[in-house]
Amino acid sequence: MKFSKFDDKGLSMQKLIKIPINNTNSQDILLLDGSSVIEQCILHNDEKGTMHLDEHVLLLVLEGRTALSYGKQNYLVEKHELTLLKKGTVIQYEKLGNPNNGNIYHELIVVLKDTMIKSFLATTEKIISKEANGALRKGVHSMTACLVTFTASLRPFFNDNPQVYSGQLRLKMTEMLYQLGIGNSSLFQELTLLRPLIPMEIRDVMEQHFASRLSLNELAALSGRSLSTFKQDFQHVYNISPAVWIRGKRLEKAKEMLETTQLPVTEICFTLGFENMSHFSRIFKQYHRQTPTSYRSKLK
Repeated sequence: MKFSKFDDKGLSMQKLIKIPINNTNSQDILLLDGSSVIEQCILHNDEKGTMHLDEHVLLLVLEGRTALSYGKQNYLVEKHELTLLKKGTVIQYEKLGNPNNGNIYHELIVVLKDTMIKSFLATTEKIISKEANGALRKGVHSMTACLVTFTASLRPFFNDNPQVYSGQLRLKMTEMLYQLGIGNSSLFQELTLLRPLIPMEIRDVMEQHFASRLSLNELAALSGRSLSTFKQDFQHVYNISPAVWIRGKRLEKAKEMLETTQLPVTEICFTLGFENMSHFSRIFKQYHRQTPTSYRSKLK
């Protein structure tokens, strides 16, 4: 998990989280075959950040609500609702606690590897859903009573921190997939239609993610390419290096935001993925021949 400060005016901490989380020492992570499969998050303060998904995940909200955005898609997932998020995406989130319950926010993230889904579908008898209902809202599904009970059955694994065996977790994951199939036909269909990543257009990837704090390796993975192929394809499209293109794109966007919004300079800086204000101010001046603060003052 990576952390980066959002700004210097007391705003919420901005996080960049890679899922699955690699920190195996956390008591809020259950591991299967050395990889996290279920991750628990409990907050007492609102939080904003970015999730980079290396695997498909189910996000289940047990208390509070979370706002998600990816490209032009926006979801609001409330208590006892869930959504399926596909791997190879970068999603902006804002987690909001329940003000009527101590401002608590509680979620479970269940990591769904391709091999796990494939094995379940290949070895399971045909599931007939009890409900034919689709999503409550686009991309958002209601948790059935059985699924809520299932999430409660996981609490001792986190709270008491007992020895958890791989066989137990496999049974739990299988139970959850059965509950999804029986309880919601549209969501189960989404699971069955998951496919390996297809290479995306370089321009689409870069336009969506140029402001994200992602490494070239991560951008390559999002595009469905190896790092070497990504660099070759990028050079063919833009005829410059990725680092130079990203810096120029961010600085042009910063100039546009200074002209068209009232956002503080610090917020523009961190929104566009710059490391800190001094770095942002220095390279903005090199590119536009004046600091961002001076540029905005002249506009006024």
